[in-house]
Amino acid sequence: MSDYPNDPALPGEPVPAPEARALPSDVVTLDGPVPGDPLELVPRLTAALSRPGPAVVVATSGSTGRPKKTVLSTQALTASGRATERATAGPGQWLLCLPAHYVAGIQVLARSVLAGTHPVAIPTEHFTPAAFADAAQRLTHPVRYVSVVPTQLQRILDPRDGAPDPRAVAALARFDAVLVGGSALYPDLAARAADEGVHVVRTYGMSETCGGCVYDDAALDAVTAGIVPDGAPSSAVPDPNERREGRIWLGGAAVADGYLDDPAQTADHFRVIGGVRWYRTDDLGVLREDGTLRVLGRTDDVINTGGVKVSAGLVAAELQRDERVRQALVLAVPHPEWGQAVAALIALREGSDLNAVERELSSAIRDGLGAPAVPKLWRHVAQLPMLATGKPDRRSAEALFASPDV
Repeated sequence: MSDYPNDPALPGEPVPAPEARALPSDVVTLDGPVPGDPLELVPRLTAALSRPGPAVVVATSGSTGRPKKTVLSTQALTASGRATERATAGPGQWLLCLPAHYVAGIQVLARSVLAGTHPVAIPTEHFTPAAFADAAQRLTHPVRYVSVVPTQLQRILDPRDGAPDPRAVAALARFDAVLVGGSALYPDLAARAADEGVHVVRTYGMSETCGGCVYDDAALDAVTAGIVPDGAPSSAVPDPNERREGRIWLGGAAVADGYLDDPAQTADHFRVIGGVRWYRTDDLGVLREDGTLRVLGRTDDVINTGGVKVSAGLVAAELQRDERVRQALVLAVPHPEWGQAVAALIALREGSDLNAVERELSSAIRDGLGAPAVPKLWRHVAQLPMLATGKPDRRSAEALFASPDV
């Protein structure tokens, strides 16, 4: 029985929140940047992963700004790591390019422990193609992996000056899999990677699922993706065979234990249904006929403009199809008449005609998504503002639309 009463508004039983007083003494707690060499975490991870129970605590604010500490067990990390090996080329050596206190970074180290290999870390604080190439030269295992965010991949393959570092490109192509996650991978960047022989694997996941758990739209074998369709009662059970759009649920062995000392948040997102632990995400998606998952955007990423609901994710995807667009972000800004207005922040390739791009993209969006989805406001930047996680910095982006002419 759960230590907390069942919430009748959600299916199944709530997962009891992990408690700090019950954590093993050797649990690896990551609540900020790791000082010094991140590889010094490896012996601690090795010890924590040698026994069952909570192994890692990862702090994250998600998109809400409310701090949460996600507890990852040895069982979940092992299930995730072994599933990754089965989905790629087996156990191998990893290159660490991401901060170790984020789930994608600590997973590089955890997967190395599970594989029995020694990871290599980029020694510099800021990612550069040259540092990447130098670090990749230190790998010795025949099977090699790296996790990056799209911004890092773009710096190697599509830098702002248009002159990729050939050493970095060659090093990237040497990896058996380049896991890319954290935010959307633009089609043009994916095409550039394919042209260079880079084996990109698009990943989707979050701290609560031990990081990426859906690879190239297919759930790893340690995870099941289910959908609760729009309009269904909140008590509806996530269905792996649901083909309508709705909220994404992820269930299985790679799901975290819950949020440390936070029973309310844990019960709201972690549920046991039919003996399986599920994580109720804040994302919208749809399962295709072949069972693969298409992520449409966040539940709070819907723009209500003049009473019409517009998916910011779908508009951004339409912008990203244009080869002149290096980066794009779509968000809602307050509007005195429509309540909210669709706003587009884009970074274009050098030499692009700004007016022509706005005009032609507006036409394409109108034809594909309808007139309400056409951005009413545009801002052009050389580079999207980014968080340390590699995700767009939405607050900084919103500030760019706060000028009096908006």
